[in-house]
Amino acid sequence: MLRKIILSFLGLALVIGSVFLSVYLVENKKRPKPRTTKIVKAVYVDTVANGTVPIRIEASGNLIARSRVELFAEVQGVFKPAKKLFRPGQIYKKGEALIRIDAAEYYASVQSAKSNLYNSIAAIMPDLRLDYPDVYDKWLTYLRSFDMEKSTPELPKMTSETENYFITGRGIVSSYYNVKNLEQRLSKYVISAPFNGILTNALVTEGSLVRNGQKLGDFIDTSAYEIEVAISKTYASMLKVGEEVSLTTLDGSSTYTGTVARINGSVDLTTQTITAFLQVAHPDLREGIYLEAEIAAKKETNAIQINRGLLFGNDQIFVVRDTLLDLIDVKPVYFSDKEVVVKGIPDGEVIVSKPVPGAYAGMVVKPVQSARNEK
Repeated sequence: MLRKIILSFLGLALVIGSVFLSVYLVENKKRPKPRTTKIVKAVYVDTVANGTVPIRIEASGNLIARSRVELFAEVQGVFKPAKKLFRPGQIYKKGEALIRIDAAEYYASVQSAKSNLYNSIAAIMPDLRLDYPDVYDKWLTYLRSFDMEKSTPELPKMTSETENYFITGRGIVSSYYNVKNLEQRLSKYVISAPFNGILTNALVTEGSLVRNGQKLGDFIDTSAYEIEVAISKTYASMLKVGEEVSLTTLDGSSTYTGTVARINGSVDLTTQTITAFLQVAHPDLREGIYLEAEIAAKKETNAIQINRGLLFGNDQIFVVRDTLLDLIDVKPVYFSDKEVVVKGIPDGEVIVSKPVPGAYAGMVVKPVQSARNEK
């Protein structure tokens, strides 16, 4: 019994001693202080050297032919076959017949009217010889030059009132203008190419009946094209007719040089933009191609061009002074999609050349000169 009491006492003493020992060890344990690592960001910088910056306005649009004709019929008849098929892609030279409409019936009526005119003049020749011998020779010459297969020549110029009354009274003048009117309409049965070009749209085929007022197709000149672009009215004063323009395809594979051909004098009320027309010519171009234009509007002196992402609050940028970032005020004068032209930065100032995430004034940085400024 005594032995059990002694063993219990020793066990209790051992537990209590262990508790006190553990508390002592915890309280007197030396904890190593954590080391804080100070991270310094490396930033790319440039040294400012102000100069002349050409301001380029960016725009885009689709090519349209500078000379374009919509073909319409002014007479009615059957479309006659020709050597060239009236199909899209067909090339025609200036003056070559695009469409011939059967005019056999109308041609006969024209010839009949011309014959009546000829007969009317022939009928007055004896009277002219007797009563107006001084004008007989010129009318005889006109009658001899009259060719039924050619266009009716202009009537001789009348030199006196008596001659005028005599000729007009016989109905010759009215007959002449009636013939010229019929000949003018006869010419509409043949539609000729007004310039060298290509047929881009054909709405009729050979043998079909063509009606008065019907659209027949579209014909364009492939030697020159235009692009209609919308420019913000802010840059209207910068545009000049004749200014050179750089045009690039959407994939950037080809670049062409054009000029500013025309500038609209009014501002669009809805979009507050001005329409400019850019002219370009190249054998590889086709109507409908989408091109991006870069117009050299003017040159800004004592300025630099930087990435738009470098602007802080639209009128400040970060500079590096003694490894610390600082903000300075700048004056933006032109914004493009990716860059901005700014003024007001002193020469020799070290500016941040690439955006720094989380940057703030007073931030410690490690300046790294941009590759373009390294020598």
